[in-house]
Amino acid sequence: MVLVVGRALAQALQQEFAASQAAAGTWGRAGHQCAAASSLPSLRLWEAQQVLSASKLSRKEIQKSYEHLFKVNNRSIGGSFYLQSKVVRAKERLEEELRIQVSEDRDRAATQKVITWLLPPHPPISNL
Repeated sequence: MVLVVGRALAQALQQEFAASQAAAGTWGRAGHQCAAASSLPSLRLWEAQQVLSASKLSRKEIQKSYEHLFKVNNRSIGGSFYLQSKVVRAKERLEEELRIQVSEDRDRAATQKVITWLLPPHPPISNL
């Protein structure tokens, strides 16, 4: 009986490990960066954009919206500490997303530079 339970447990652990490896493989590098960005589990990207009314990811728009919303939600003027903290978390989440984008852009540019360096230029195709 113990042997049967032990085998079943080992098989269940193997299946769980295989499933987690498969899930990790499907996420790839973007999934790793996305996981880094969601180190703030309370806010998703779309939620952070809604909180700060940021339709696009630009530092200027994020900062302007953050300053306004943080100021109007100040407790000393009758605002809400909860809303103020949501604004701070939203700003942090969007800034993390911007860092990821900059990193991806830098990686893409470096890859393009290497490809250009490795591949010889093609001779012009002559008109036949």
